[in-house]
Parts: sequence; structure tokens; C-alpha cells
Amino acid sequence: MAESARGLPANPYNAHAWITGEPEIGAGTWIGAFTVVDGSGGLRIGAGCDLSCGVQIYTHNTVRRCVTGQRYPQVDRAPVWIGDHVFFGANAVVLMGVTIGDSAVIGAGAVVTHDVPASTAVAGVPARPIGTVRDDGTIDYGGSA
Repeated sequence: MAESARGLPANPYNAHAWITGEPEIGAGTWIGAFTVVDGSGGLRIGAGCDLSCGVQIYTHNTVRRCVTGQRYPQVDRAPVWIGDHVFFGANAVVLMGVTIGDSAVIGAGAVVTHDVPASTAVAGVPARPIGTVRDDGTIDYGGSA
């Protein structure tokens, strides 16, 4: 178990990562510093994934509770499912209820609001497909090579 940074719960991945709930994290997955891994609503991260610094994965939100003046007191939750060998660029955000397929690439700063198919590269806010991940790990952006 990694010694945690002040105020963060201890976890076996990175002393500067905030991991809550009980996420299922596959073998060989690397979690960078200053990440948020919210397992409170159900989270599966596959084997061999890389979460670069600042990645945030959320399985809950408090929007309805907040904007209704707590007339709706519940916290909304929905699981996130992440396949094997998925790469997340720095500061990418994944919102609740999303499924990301095997070997996908999530660009730095992307906000993932919808499912991402396997072997698809996405970027932007909100995240949109920008290319296809080839078997050799390079990305085909649809132009001439």
C-alpha cells in the first residue's frame, strides 16, 4: 500500500491519487499523481491501462441535489466500465455512466460524456472521435499516411 499524501486515503497505486469506493482495477494499470478515481457508483478499470496525471473518473454527481435546493436529496450514481489497455491523457475527465472499449485513447483534457468504442481515439470537450487506434498503437486520423 502506497503511503498516501496528507489527507488522502492510502492506496496501492499512487500516494497522490484520490481513490474512493471500491473500484475494480486490473493488473498492470498505472495511475498518475493528482488523479480522482471515484468508485462510489461502481467502477471497473481493465488491465494495462494508463491514467496520466490529473485524470478524473466520476461515477456520481450532485447536480440535481444542488440545483433543486435539495428537494431531490439523492446523489445520482451510474457505473463506469473501462476496457483493457486504455490510455488517458493528462487531465481527461470521464463522467458517470460511460463505457470505454479496449485499446481506446482518450486525449489530454477531453471530457468523456458518452461511450467510446474499442480502438477509438477521442479528444475535445465534449470528447468526439478523432481517429482509429491501429494494432501497432499508432492512430489513423483518416488522412493519407
